[in-house]
Amino acid sequence: MTGLVIRCTGSAYSVLRDDGEVLTCHVKGNFRIRGIRSTNPVAVGDRVELDTLPDGTTWITEVKERRNYIIRRSTNLSHESHILAANIDQALLVVTLNHPVTSTTFIDRFLATAEAYRIPAVLLFNKEDLLTEEEKEEVAALRALYESLGYQTLALSVLKDDVDEVRELLRGKVTLMSGNSGVGKSTLLNSIFGEEVTRTGRISDAHDKGMHTTTFSAMYALPKTGDEPTGWIIDTPGIKGFGGVAMDKREVSHYFREIFRIGRECRYDDCLHTDGKHCAVIAAVEKGEIALSRYESYLSMLGDEQERKYR
Repeated sequence: MTGLVIRCTGSAYSVLRDDGEVLTCHVKGNFRIRGIRSTNPVAVGDRVELDTLPDGTTWITEVKERRNYIIRRSTNLSHESHILAANIDQALLVVTLNHPVTSTTFIDRFLATAEAYRIPAVLLFNKEDLLTEEEKEEVAALRALYESLGYQTLALSVLKDDVDEVRELLRGKVTLMSGNSGVGKSTLLNSIFGEEVTRTGRISDAHDKGMHTTTFSAMYALPKTGDEPTGWIIDTPGIKGFGGVAMDKREVSHYFREIFRIGRECRYDDCLHTDGKHCAVIAAVEKGEIALSRYESYLSMLGDEQERKYR
């Protein structure tokens, strides 16, 4: 008996069986996926084998081979990873310039991780209605930067604007939706479905940060249109930081598209782009050909290995 993991609460999993029935399932304490050291060996999006015992308890006995997955560093165990989701077609990162602030370092870390796992990523700049004209120009500049690198971007106010463009983006695909707490992920999800499928929360006035409303990962089937295959959207708990996982310092530059491209012009093949001598990347930063924010994000991730940073 097989099924699709559609919800993870930490202690139990909701699995959509192939016949359409949803079962509450468990895993044994020593259950682990070979080759992946993770705090959650089973993730939303996994295809799994199930075994129901005579007492009615259903256990997950096997995780089918994954097409891909995306992980972040565990907030509690810096040496381990946390699998956000598996078998994904694309990742949608919801960001806000203000209320709360999404840092470019966070954006770049997310994009680099998506690059590492070969998952296309899209940036959605939300809460445009709260921005001043100057701030809107800043968003336009950020969009221009990321679009110049080949990333698709959108800008809107989920509360006020039509989300048809987002619906079209999601059609027929499995999409991981992520972002800091308070950026409007739950509101976006409710707008897409036209009904409240998740709770929405206010922004904490004390720190202008989002208050967690999604406390576990869940997978929602999008309304089907005609004969087209339905899409799925995976909603994850609001993320405060995004630490790099299992990235050798010599490989970090591979996940920054422009740094990787220009880095091939460095005199030495093993250049880490931290010494200006014979480094094409540093020269490009000085000329404005590589955005300083991107280079600083690269240096931040480069320091993770030694300092065990988490952002």
